[in-house]
Amino acid sequence: MRVLAIETSCDETAAAVLDSERGLLAHELWSQVELHRPFGGVVPELASRDHLRRLLPLVRESLAKAGTQAAQIDGIAYTSGPGLVGALLTGAALARALAYAWQRPAVGVHHLEGHLLAPMLEEPAPPIPHTALLVSGGHTMLVEVRGIGQYHVLGETRDDAAGEAFDKSAKLLGLPYPGGPQLAALASRGRPGIFPLPRPMLDRPGLEFSFSGLKTAVSLAVSQAQSSAMGAAEDAQWRADLAFAVQDAIVATLCAKAMRALEATGHAALVVAGGVGANRALRERLTRHAARTGARVYFPRLEFCTDNAAMIAVAGLYRLQAGEREGLEVAVRARWPLESLAAPGAVPSSIEGTDKLPA
Repeated sequence: MRVLAIETSCDETAAAVLDSERGLLAHELWSQVELHRPFGGVVPELASRDHLRRLLPLVRESLAKAGTQAAQIDGIAYTSGPGLVGALLTGAALARALAYAWQRPAVGVHHLEGHLLAPMLEEPAPPIPHTALLVSGGHTMLVEVRGIGQYHVLGETRDDAAGEAFDKSAKLLGLPYPGGPQLAALASRGRPGIFPLPRPMLDRPGLEFSFSGLKTAVSLAVSQAQSSAMGAAEDAQWRADLAFAVQDAIVATLCAKAMRALEATGHAALVVAGGVGANRALRERLTRHAARTGARVYFPRLEFCTDNAAMIAVAGLYRLQAGEREGLEVAVRARWPLESLAAPGAVPSSIEGTDKLPA
């Protein structure tokens, strides 16, 4: 089976072609970082408009690079939630239109399921069942992956996610958008032990997260450092030191909770998915800590950590192969609990509780 996949959940426009026998044939992505940078964050209306401009050319480019004609596509997968409703609707509308025109089945994919299955593109693929640390955008959660479509959330954030903690701390440090990668780069020049920041919720049992207190601590540290800095050199160094402390606190928290989750589930495999999974310090520390317990960590390649259509193609392929199909309505969900999913083919696709365009 050959699948065309579309991703437009937030601020990346992406298309991909995946073949069940030949693997990933093409994947294209357009980032809106420069578009949103002047505003310090994603502007939903601008995101939707840019998806409209970029999506069809990306689909055409993906098909061309995959050497694939419309007649060779067996199904279409698209992100139907969670995400920004306007952005989701652009991708969903094109996917449904192509499916209708080509007389092919289409299936809406859960964005987070796509992230969880992104490592299935790698060799070797992670075994199932396994434990997953999902750190993507506004989501930070630990998930037991019992099977495709069978996800049990072990713990998640009560407030800010890890990615938000990176971005908000970067903004407090005066770093440009997007702040997470900028903070990680600055942290590489920092010194350990200069700023003692809290490790949220590590002093109690459980697998939940909370990063809002860390943001407050960073804000106080910035104020104190600014008042005591004597010159440009001192200013540059304390910013690097604080960036190091922020990254260290987030990474230490994620690692500790991930190790607790492995112990609780008894699995020997940990999958790390989502944009924060590209952080080098997190990758190194998780790999080191897991090795001590005899576990193995599986990461998607860096280009598949952030939002992309290849991961949507993987999730969509499983569901299309199981016979899942959708009607003509264009339906998306801004919110969509991960645990509400079922195994591929277990239940018919539902549009209840969605935002819809008329058929």
